[in-house]
Amino acid sequence: MWLTSIRSTKPNSPLRGEDSTAHRAAVNDMQIGRVIGTVVCTIKTPSLTGQKLLLVQPLDRTGRDKGRPLVALDAVGAGAGETIYWCRGREATFPFLPEEIPTEATIVGIVDSVNIPGERFDAARLES
Repeated sequence: MWLTSIRSTKPNSPLRGEDSTAHRAAVNDMQIGRVIGTVVCTIKTPSLTGQKLLLVQPLDRTGRDKGRPLVALDAVGAGAGETIYWCRGREATFPFLPEEIPTEATIVGIVDSVNIPGERFDAARLES
């Protein structure tokens, strides 16, 4: 799956430098999803103060729901209904460096389109 256009608002994110080790590691663990809601936590660890939590529905290569929804931190300003790509594991903390933010999943891009040979995956058709 090839991502053709990605918006990022984090100028110092390791994901912006395509030659960086962090970028290569993160690309191997990225997945496509759709923001389906928000999560509000009134009591949380202090390092999460000011961080936006979103509910993400993972998608398969054709844009259909795949698996169970998950909670992800938003590093790019995504909103409800947008198709996004997200990463998990240690790489999910990279957009917030040098801060240490406890997260298992982070939204790291807003997808405009995906090109799959012989198919068309249009993120706009997925937004509701």
